[in-house]
Amino acid sequence: MEYDVIMIGSGPGGYTGAIRCAQLGLKTAIIEKYPALGGTCLNVGCIPSKALLDSTEHYYNAAHTFAEHGIKLEHLQVDLAQMIARKASVVDQTTKGITYLMKKNKIDEYHGVGSFVDPHTIKITKTDGSEQTITGKNIIIATGSKPSSFPSMPIDKKRVITSTEALTLKEIPKHLIVIGAGVIGAELGSVYARIGAKVSFVEFFDSMIPTMDKTMGKELQKVIKKLGADFYFSHKVTKVENKGDEVVVSMDTPKGEQTTLTGDYCLVSVGRRPYTEGLNLEAAGLKTDERGRIEVDEHLRTSVPHIYALGDVIRGAMLAHKAEEEGTFIAETIVGQKPHIHYRLIPGVVYTWPEVASVGYTEEEVKKEGIPYKVGSFPFKALGRARASMDVDGLVKVLAHKDTDEILGVHMIGARAADMIAEAVTAMEFRASAEDVSRMSHAHPTYTEAFKEACLAATDNRAINI
Repeated sequence: MEYDVIMIGSGPGGYTGAIRCAQLGLKTAIIEKYPALGGTCLNVGCIPSKALLDSTEHYYNAAHTFAEHGIKLEHLQVDLAQMIARKASVVDQTTKGITYLMKKNKIDEYHGVGSFVDPHTIKITKTDGSEQTITGKNIIIATGSKPSSFPSMPIDKKRVITSTEALTLKEIPKHLIVIGAGVIGAELGSVYARIGAKVSFVEFFDSMIPTMDKTMGKELQKVIKKLGADFYFSHKVTKVENKGDEVVVSMDTPKGEQTTLTGDYCLVSVGRRPYTEGLNLEAAGLKTDERGRIEVDEHLRTSVPHIYALGDVIRGAMLAHKAEEEGTFIAETIVGQKPHIHYRLIPGVVYTWPEVASVGYTEEEVKKEGIPYKVGSFPFKALGRARASMDVDGLVKVLAHKDTDEILGVHMIGARAADMIAEAVTAMEFRASAEDVSRMSHAHPTYTEAFKEACLAATDNRAINI
């Protein structure tokens, strides 16, 4: 069978790109290693983690804030098995939705490991060992990533686990040690802290979510500390040992001293690595860089012009929506259109509660690059809407150019920040100034008023409600 496009991988970048190819009239096939479509995001990443985050937040509110709302409950308890079952149901519904979209768009679906035979031919090896080959005029690699680990942190998937196993635990940990306080560690650590686990974060850097604006890391730490979590920043893990019913984590302190933590589970959350195993890239004339990424040009072409790559297997942030944009970009490039992606304006989100969201430059970056800037911020506790919902933790921080007032970066921690950041992305795509946003009417009372007020604060310190 010959296709215009063969997509290897069915995660957000893969299925979105395949659909766009089909919309543009290209005969398209998609290959997925696992039985269900959707990749890491839909099966063991974004979607299932959000389901557990929502379930545990409901429980936490029932236990800690419902009484103040005038809602009285007795005998409140966690049914972890039901939480996991609901999560699985959400995943099943979502992956079935992707299968429906493939049929709707007449995309041929193959299951098995796709590997290059030559630059135009892909062999599909199915779980039963049978093989078939298909050919493509264009081939797109969208095989995603896997959790990273180090030799000193051997993953056994029982006591020393990754994010995948953390989504299917059969008991609430007594003491969960989370190595890495980045996005995934923060989210899954908060899931179990809300339902009664003692959680300790061990982080090599000096703050939570160290790749985001420092203010956000400090604010998130304050919030998660309320859940009873402990933090060990600037600590280097030297060894992780499964002792049977407990895990011992050895680490060096900032002073160079050695210390240990003991828990019943250890979540290793030290990032992700590109996943290209089994692709047989050499047969296509491709190779990876020192970090395992496939090199691409500004059009997302590899060194072989008809082969493209996207998402976690190439440079840039490992984000589902970044991969989606790249899938669309490649499809439109293949048919001769001139799409664009503004990578600086791809937002990042942490789905704790309150949520953290960010787009554009961080304050550390503008300082490093010598860009003249000014800052405006506004706390959620000054919002009527936040007080009404008891979501008063957090703030919005706006960075604007000191001379032109153009918005350079927006950083939020607060209720619904994941949705609110879209307004900042829109404004920045049109190169709005802080004053532009401050003069746009925002409904009252809403959380988004915090963004307007932060822009007012950045414009001659004109915030009204503080």
